[in-house]
Parts: sequence; structure tokens; C-alpha cells
Amino acid sequence: MRKIKITQPDINRPALQMAGYFEHFDATRLQIIGFVEYTYMEGLEDDRKREVYETFMGYDIPAIVFCRELQPDPIFMEIALKNKRPVFVTKKSTSAFMAEIIRWLNVKLAPCISVHGVLVDVYGEGVLITGESGIGKSEAALELIKRGHRLVTDDVVELRKVSDDTLIGTAPDITKHFIELRGIGIIDVKALFGASSVRETQNIDLVIRLEDWDKDKEYDRLGLEENYIEYLGNKVVCHNIPIRPGRNLAIICESAAVNHRQKKMGYNAAQELYARVQNSLARKRDEEDDDE
Repeated sequence: MRKIKITQPDINRPALQMAGYFEHFDATRLQIIGFVEYTYMEGLEDDRKREVYETFMGYDIPAIVFCRELQPDPIFMEIALKNKRPVFVTKKSTSAFMAEIIRWLNVKLAPCISVHGVLVDVYGEGVLITGESGIGKSEAALELIKRGHRLVTDDVVELRKVSDDTLIGTAPDITKHFIELRGIGIIDVKALFGASSVRETQNIDLVIRLEDWDKDKEYDRLGLEENYIEYLGNKVVCHNIPIRPGRNLAIICESAAVNHRQKKMGYNAAQELYARVQNSLARKRDEEDDDE
């Protein structure tokens, strides 16, 4: 059986090729035949069909898909079998299939790296929790799950760059839905908390980096300026959270996720506080000027 190898997420509708124009033909793309191409092919004479199909199939095409359950004619199938070109048929409309296959290929063929951390869906925001081993990432994730949020992956997060603005995180198949808790071992989150406690993929919206508390280090207390971390060329907002006994990591992660969501909606609490302070100082200056 011939292996199908698709190397790029783009597709091609070979209308011009069926008309005999093969200049700039990108044969490495998946070929999609819709109603327009099909009706044109149906109107060709048999000799012309053989000529065009032979040229078309002579290229190293990964596969050809007929949409709307359109059936390829016998000459097309004969030449496809001779050249060992895979032919598929789908019920979907051409535009719907194109949109779905491009989205799917963009995910499957996206650049991918693995990072050490835990990915949780918190109020719809993808929160990637990172930090050194044993610092409490899995424990924080477990508490978030108990509070109704959803686990994507623990320990290893596979990041895929599907666009210049979007990173998607998934779990390796071997560790999917599992969490490791030191002193207890491996637990199955889906089995313990139900299907609603896990999800397959999630955009990376926010990174929370856990680190040991350092009394000599200055930590951001206002949040006027965002810090970022870069994965595969994409920048993601990153918060460094110092860890010390008594801090509830789950509530901190929830608050960070909601605060990030508010910022995306146009409200920034730090800027609001800064504006209040500025207005208060301006009023005091006005009062002093009036007293003089």
C-alpha cells in the first residue's frame, strides 16, 4: 500500500489543471474537486480526459478528494489506479470540507515542542503552570480540577504553533488524563472526576511560573507591565509566582486567569489603580492651589 505523505496544510482546486494549464501547479498539495471542476470534467471528450488526467496524475499528488459524494468517472479511476494516486469521496460540501481540512492540517503539521509543565483550562483560559520538579504544579492542578476546571495534560505538554497568534497544547497519548502526585503515585483524573474534568486540547493563553520564595528578590506587586515568555516564536503572558507555605495556588491561578480574561476584554485593574492615584494627586494639588 502506497503511503500518503502530506507536507503542507494548503490545498488546491485543480480547475485550471483540468483545463490544461499546469504552469505553477503545486502538486504537493491535497487536491480538492468540487462541483465546478466536476461538471467541467464531465463535459470533456474521452480523448481530452485521458490527455488531461494523464498529465495531472503524472505529478506526485498526495491524494484527490471528491466532495458532495461526486463519483469520479471510469477514465479518471483507471488512470488514478495506473499511477497509484489515492482517490477519496466525502459527503461534505466543498467549502465546508476545505475549511475543516485546512484547520486539521494546520494543527497536525504545526511546529511542535514538548515542555515540562501542567496545562489546565481555567474559566476558558489555557493556563500553563511551569516550574521545577516537586514545586507543586500537579497539586495545584488537582485542586483546580476539584474546583470544576479541566485538565489537559500533566508533566509533559506538547505545544503546537498553529498560527503566529495561537499555540495549542495537547497531552502525549501515553500520559493522557493522568496526574502524578508524589507520595501517592499515578491517578486517573477522568476515572476519578468524570469526563467533564478533562479536555483534549487547549490554547495557551497564560503561563504561570512557580518558583521558591526569595526574600531578597523584588516581585511585581502592581502588574502595570506584562512579562512574556516565548515558545516557537509566539509570546505568551507570563506571571512569576513565588511559593511559600500557606499560599493557595489554585486560587492564585484562578485569579490570574480571570484577571487575564478581563485584560483581554479591555479592563486592567492596575491601570485603574494608577488612574485613581493620579486623580487623587491632581485633586490635592488643586486644593493646595485654592488655599494659596
